[in-house]
Amino acid sequence: MKRGPDVFSFGKKGNEIEWKLLVFLVLMMNVKLVVKLAAIVFIFFLQPNFKFGFRWHNTRLPLFYLSVIAIAVINFIIGRNFSQHYSLVVLTGILFWTVSILAIHQVKLLVDRSAILVLHNTLLVFFVINIILSFLNLSAILFEIGWRNPFQYQGQYQKYFLNTGDYIKGVSFDTSTTNAAINCFAIVYFLYRQKYGLVLAAMIVLLMTASNYSILVMLIVFAGMFLFNSRKEQKSIIAVCILFLAIFFAKLSPQNDSYVLETVNNFLIKKRRPFIAPEKIIPIRDRPDSLLTPETRKEQIAILYLDSIERERLKRIPFAEQKRTQTRPALPHDSIHTASYQWKRDTTAFQRQLIAYLNNRTLNDTVVFEKEVTGKMLSYKQSYQFLKSHPAKILLGDGTGNFSSKLAFRATGLQMAGGFPANFTYSNPDFLNNHLRLYAHFFSQNAESHSIIHNPDSTYDQLLTEYGLIGLIAFPALYIGFFVKQLKKLSDGLPILVSLLFFLLVNYSFEQLSVVVLFELIMFINIKEQHQISSHE
Repeated sequence: MKRGPDVFSFGKKGNEIEWKLLVFLVLMMNVKLVVKLAAIVFIFFLQPNFKFGFRWHNTRLPLFYLSVIAIAVINFIIGRNFSQHYSLVVLTGILFWTVSILAIHQVKLLVDRSAILVLHNTLLVFFVINIILSFLNLSAILFEIGWRNPFQYQGQYQKYFLNTGDYIKGVSFDTSTTNAAINCFAIVYFLYRQKYGLVLAAMIVLLMTASNYSILVMLIVFAGMFLFNSRKEQKSIIAVCILFLAIFFAKLSPQNDSYVLETVNNFLIKKRRPFIAPEKIIPIRDRPDSLLTPETRKEQIAILYLDSIERERLKRIPFAEQKRTQTRPALPHDSIHTASYQWKRDTTAFQRQLIAYLNNRTLNDTVVFEKEVTGKMLSYKQSYQFLKSHPAKILLGDGTGNFSSKLAFRATGLQMAGGFPANFTYSNPDFLNNHLRLYAHFFSQNAESHSIIHNPDSTYDQLLTEYGLIGLIAFPALYIGFFVKQLKKLSDGLPILVSLLFFLLVNYSFEQLSVVVLFELIMFINIKEQHQISSHE
C-alpha cells in the first residue's frame, strides 16, 4: 500500500493510520465544547473544503441537519421573541447543528480520501486509546483507596461504591454513559472484525462504567446478533461476555445487582412489599398469667427467684464497691453499611443553587409528581400534556432551547450542561415548569435518585417538543434513511445503529457532538467497504 502525506505508519507495512482523523476524533469526543470547536478549526485548517454536496436526490450528507436548522429559524420568526437573551440561545442552537454538519462533512472527506485498511487501523487505535484511558481511570481510583474492590468500597461516604462507574470516563472525560456507548460500538466493531481479545477488553470497560442502561442495550444487541447474524466463534465470544457480566454482578458489584432489581421492582413491576408489624415481645418477668403456659410459668418462677437472690446479695455489698465493679454499658454504634455512613444528608452547593433558582422565578401551582413513576416517564407525560394543551405547536414545536434540550439546561447558567454567558441566561417558562422542575425534584434528593431513569434527557423528546412532529419525522426519514438506503447489507452497521437508537432515548446525543460523530464515521466506512466489494464482484 502506498503511503501518502496524510498517513502515519506505527509499524510494519499495513499498520498505517490516518493521523488527522485520529486527532480529530479524539478531540471531538472531549466533553468540552471549546475542545470540539478547536477540533473543527484544526481539521478545516488542514483540510479546507466547503463543498457539502446537499441535494434533494443523492445528497452527499443527510438533509436532516438542514431541516432542523430551518425549523429553528422559522420558530424564531413565528415566536417573535427577539430579545438579546433568546436570540443568543437560538444562535447557539444553530451553532450546534452547524458544527454537526461541519463534523460529518470532514468525516466523509476523510473516509473518501483514505484506504479502507487505514480507516480500520485508525478506528482500532481510537478504541484502544479509550480502553487504555479507562483502565488508567480505574488505576487512579485504586491508587486513592488502596488495592481493593472500588465497587464494594464504602469509605468517603461511598464516593465510589455504586458510583465507581461515574469515574471511568475514558477518552471523552464525559459521563460514564458516553464511555459506555463508545465501548458498545467497540464491542460490535471488534466482534465483526474477529478481534476477540479487544472484544473482551471493551466488554470489561463497559462493565467498569456500571451503566446499567448501556449494559441492557448491549444485551439486546447481543441477542439479535446471536440469533440472526453471527458465526460459531462469535457466539462463543458473546457467551464469554455474558459470563463476564454475570461475574461482575455476582462477585464484583452485588450491590449494583440489588439496585437494578429494586429499581425494576419499584418502577416497572411496582410490587409492594407487604408490611409486617413487628411482634411485641413481653419480658417473661412481666408476662401476665393469662399468657403463660405451664412451661413458661415454671420459667417465670425460676427467674423471679434468682432475681430475689441477686437483690439480697447486692444489699450485703457496700455501695462504693458496687459502683466500682459495675461496667458501663456500651452504646451500640452504626454499622458502616447503614444509611448514616452511606450518603451525606446535607444538600450540596449545586442543589441549593438549583432550588434557589426555581424559588426566585414565577412557577405554576405546586405540582405533585407521581410516586413509583420514573422521571423519564414523567418527562414524556409532560411533553404529551404540553402539546395537547398547545396544539398549534405540534407541527413545529416550542422553539430551540424552550422545552427539552441540553441547550435549555445550559442557558440557565447553572453549569448543568456547560457554561453560558452570565449576562444572557435564559429560561422559557415552558421549560421551567416542566423538565427543569422535574429535574430539580429528583436531583435535589439523595444520590440514589440521581439516575438516568429520572433524567429527562432524550433526543426524541427534544425533536418532538422543540422542532415538532416535522422535526421528529425528519430524523428517520432524512437521517437514518440516508445511511440505510446506501447499504446492501448492514453487517456491523445494523447493531451499531440499533445501539444508537437506544442511546438517543436517554441523551441529547446530537448536542453532545461525540457519540453521533463516531457512529457516522463507522457507517461511512461500512458504506465505502461494501461499495468496494460490490464493484469487484
